[in-house]
Amino acid sequence: MTDPRRAPLPPADVLVVGGGLAALRTVAALRDHGYDGPVRLLGAEGVAPYDRPPLSKHLLDRSSPAWLADDLGHDLHALADEVHLARPARALRPLAGGGAVVTTDEGELTSSCVVLATGAHATTVPGWHARTLHTAADADGLRAALAGGPRRLVVVGAGWVGAEVAGVAAAAGHAVTVLEAQAAPLSTALGAQVGALTAPWYAAAGVDLRTSARVATVDGTGILLADGSRLAADAVLVAVGARPATRWLADAVPLRAGAVAVDESYRVLGPSGPLPGLLAVGDVAVRRSARHGWVPGGHWDEALHGPDVLVRRLLGVPVEGPEPTPYVFSTQLGHDLTMFGLPGAEDRVTVLGDPTGTGWTALWARGDLVTGALVVDRPRDVGAARRLFARDDLPRVVLPDAPGPDDDLRTVLRTSPAT
Repeated sequence: MTDPRRAPLPPADVLVVGGGLAALRTVAALRDHGYDGPVRLLGAEGVAPYDRPPLSKHLLDRSSPAWLADDLGHDLHALADEVHLARPARALRPLAGGGAVVTTDEGELTSSCVVLATGAHATTVPGWHARTLHTAADADGLRAALAGGPRRLVVVGAGWVGAEVAGVAAAAGHAVTVLEAQAAPLSTALGAQVGALTAPWYAAAGVDLRTSARVATVDGTGILLADGSRLAADAVLVAVGARPATRWLADAVPLRAGAVAVDESYRVLGPSGPLPGLLAVGDVAVRRSARHGWVPGGHWDEALHGPDVLVRRLLGVPVEGPEPTPYVFSTQLGHDLTMFGLPGAEDRVTVLGDPTGTGWTALWARGDLVTGALVVDRPRDVGAARRLFARDDLPRVVLPDAPGPDDDLRTVLRTSPAT
């Protein structure tokens, strides 16, 4: 009989498919936790791993990527036995005994353990002649389009990336118009009630925000709206979200809303349970969570910390602390936003502070369970929110029915400690 306490046998070899943060962190975690077997990596962009958030936050004041080797101190070529940064995976064939065969343009690679970390790609609209912003090459192209003096930039989508780019471009003197199909910015991420609180920021930053604006088409000279009006533009950026990069997988593994479904150990889930020797982490995956349900991989902390959990579970190393909390940080239109948790569309919203003042905090709750927190321009509340979610389960907090303009999260937690 097998001893359930015995550590799992390490895989004979590991193939990491992807060249971004999650892929690099997976390779580093393997070596950090003592794995000495062969490790290979396949990338697609042809450049070393870099950090994606600065592409929008620092579009115009940083002309080269934020290389992760500098930021994290990981030397990919020293950590992995083989590094192919310009060899994208084209297909995957899981093997019955575990692992998979990965097809590339240069041939097939077989591995007993394959980690899918191919990230995401920007959402595009067929027939639209517009730019997206997801890669370093995208950033280079958009910078070039805005070079040489004030330009007319139209951004389709008032989400995280759209708002960040709009603020950066307006601050540099460009004429910026943002078109949002929903009734308020950030409605998908925050809901209309909280998203509407950010709408005044656009005019204050010199950006023309137009909500409930439907785009019919985008051509080489501008945008035609559904109401028949037209906007001229020197550059059009479509920033309507990103999708997991799973097209290359075809029907090789089951997908959940376009992402690879994984369990708490980042093992890919098949119809009857985990598929042996097949894991996924980062933007490409959606993780099963006892605390939040299903957690999309499109959170920076998932790509940063998820690989360590994946490798620990793979090698039988104890996992310390609670599971990672979904986390988003954004600097947009002169404001700092930090979000923790994963609120639901039907959750009740409580706003602490005055949204027209110097800072405020929004909390989402399901009964007395706090599911999410958004902190705007309140550094001390960021620490309080981080501590609030540093636990195995969702915190229980009694939120005020009529919060005052001076209330903050620290005050609420003093009067109603989280349980």
